Amino acid sequence: MPTCLFTLTTSESKRLLGRAVAHMASVQQALRHGRLIIAGGTTNAYVLEELTGQTIDKGNYTAGLISQGVPCVTDLKTRQAPAVFVQGERVELPWNEVIRDFTADDVLIKGANAFDLTGNAGILLGGSNGGTIGQAIGYMAASGAHLIMPIGMEKLVPDVIAASAVMGQSKIDQHYGMACGLFVVNTGQIITEVEALDAMFAVDATVVAAGGVGDSEGAITLAVQGDADKLSEVMQLVKELKKEPRLTAQKRSCVECSAPCDH
Repeated sequence: MPTCLFTLTTSESKRLLGRAVAHMASVQQALRHGRLIIAGGTTNAYVLEELTGQTIDKGNYTAGLISQGVPCVTDLKTRQAPAVFVQGERVELPWNEVIRDFTADDVLIKGANAFDLTGNAGILLGGSNGGTIGQAIGYMAASGAHLIMPIGMEKLVPDVIAASAVMGQSKIDQHYGMACGLFVVNTGQIITEVEALDAMFAVDATVVAAGGVGDSEGAITLAVQGDADKLSEVMQLVKELKKEPRLTAQKRSCVECSAPCDH
């Protein structure tokens, strides 16, 4: 079987995921004819860029983040609100109002901090209200709407359920960074680089290595198999992805923090 091999950095993977999710039939249907909410998250910012063709300040298109070696949040003053689309138009309405009218054809795009091979995703919670997912999940379950979760393979963990059992703000006695809970989601459609490449090119991708140094921390190496012409298309995309600049994001200042940690 013809095979190609390449490595994607985290920003390159995020661009791949953004492009693949933006072209999903369910996303396009919701964008043009229904309701689409793109929740905060750096990977989701790439989805938004692919859908609109506009440059997004990706480092501020998120509330929670892990940056400078700690889990924390972005500065509220520069943080961007989730993008909301209704019937093909971007609207300046709160996402948590629009989701109340969701139907089975509507879409919420929400990232995660972890996932496992049994289909569970884990989302860190720094706020007591359950964050975006805690406020959204009831409406999603009631309506049967699509929950699409673009998550890079760098976030694969052994067991999300086991991880959630040891998490919780009041369970954590010492913390270098924000103390968090972990919300488990098992109803979302997880899209990794593997699913993205399959959807775009009808090829079989296998993660064969992970990690790196320099600018390649969090990188994954993939072996992709398929028809020779499809592999040529994949490698052409990889060359394009290699132009993707490194993603940077800053947490809020410790001076402004209302819940100091040991950082």
